[in-house]
Amino acid sequence: MTTRIGTGKPLTPPIRDPHFLAEVAVDALIFEAHLTPKPGLVDSAGSGAHSDMDIELLFISAETLRPTFVELALAGRYGVLGPNLRSEVGRIGREGESRVLDITNGVNTHRGALWALGLLVTSAALSGGDAAMVTDVAARLATLPDPSTSNLDSNYVTISNGERVRRIYQIGGARAEAKAGFPHALAIALPVYQSRLATHGPQLAAIDALLAVMASLQDTCVVHRGGLSALALVHEGVREVLLAGGSCTTSGMRRLKAFDQTLTIAGISPGGSADLLAAGLFLEALSSGGRSWRSCVNVHRQSLHPRSSQPSELQSQLMKG
Repeated sequence: MTTRIGTGKPLTPPIRDPHFLAEVAVDALIFEAHLTPKPGLVDSAGSGAHSDMDIELLFISAETLRPTFVELALAGRYGVLGPNLRSEVGRIGREGESRVLDITNGVNTHRGALWALGLLVTSAALSGGDAAMVTDVAARLATLPDPSTSNLDSNYVTISNGERVRRIYQIGGARAEAKAGFPHALAIALPVYQSRLATHGPQLAAIDALLAVMASLQDTCVVHRGGLSALALVHEGVREVLLAGGSCTTSGMRRLKAFDQTLTIAGISPGGSADLLAAGLFLEALSSGGRSWRSCVNVHRQSLHPRSSQPSELQSQLMKG
C-alpha cells in the first residue's frame, strides 16, 4: 500500500473532495471508452454499432461533464439526503445533459453514465464512505421522487429509450439498478476487476469486468436496438467468451473479437453495461484512488490525435466552454 512520506501512514484518496470525485468520474468514462475490444461499443479500434459517434466524441463528452460532476459533488458535500437534494441532483443532471447535447450536436453519448456516476459522485461527497456505503446512499437518493419534475410534461419520464423499453418489456433499467444500489457495479464489475488486476493488468481486468456485467444485465440499450432476442444473443455470446477464458486467454480473446464483429454488424450496443463498468471503476477509486487504471488515462488522452492539424469543430466548442 502506498504510504505518506515520513509517516508510514497509508495514503487515502480525498473521497469527499468535489474536484477529485469529478476527476475520477471523467477518468472512468475515458478509460472505459478506450478499452479495446468491446463488443458492439465504441473503442479505440472503431465505432462499433454506432454510426453517430466515435472515441473522440466520447472523450469530449466526458470532459464536458466535468463541471457537472463538480457541481453534483458540491451539492452532496453541503447537502442533506432528502427531497431538496434529489431535486438539486435532477436539475444539475438535466443542465449537464443539455450541455453535452449542445456539444455533440444532439448525440446521446453519456446519458446513462451521467445518471449512474452523477448519483455516485453526489453520494460519495455526501457520505465519505466506502463503496458499499456510497451505493447504499445512492440507492436511497435514487428512490426519492424528483419534486422538480412534477411541473414538467407528464411524458418527461418516458423520454429516454431505456425507460420506454422498461415499460414495454417490463424489465429492469437504469433506475431499477440505481434503486437496488448498483449491484452490477458493486457486486460484479468491482470484484471481477479486483480479482484479475494483479495477474492481467487494468485493461484486460476491466474488459472481463465488462463481460461479467453483460452476462446478466437486462441492458435496455441492447433491447432498444434489437428486442429480447438481441439480449439473448448478448448473454449467449458473453457466456461463450467467458467459457473460453475471457479476454485473458488467446482462445477467449479470439472469441471476443468475433463477438465484437457479430454485435457491430447486428447494430447491437450494450451501452448500459459500459455505464456500469465505469461506475464500478469509480467505486474502486474510492479506496485506492484508482491508481491502477487512472495511470492509463493520460496516455489515452495523448494518444487521441486530432483528425487534422487544426482542432475539430467539437474541440473548438469545448475550448470556448
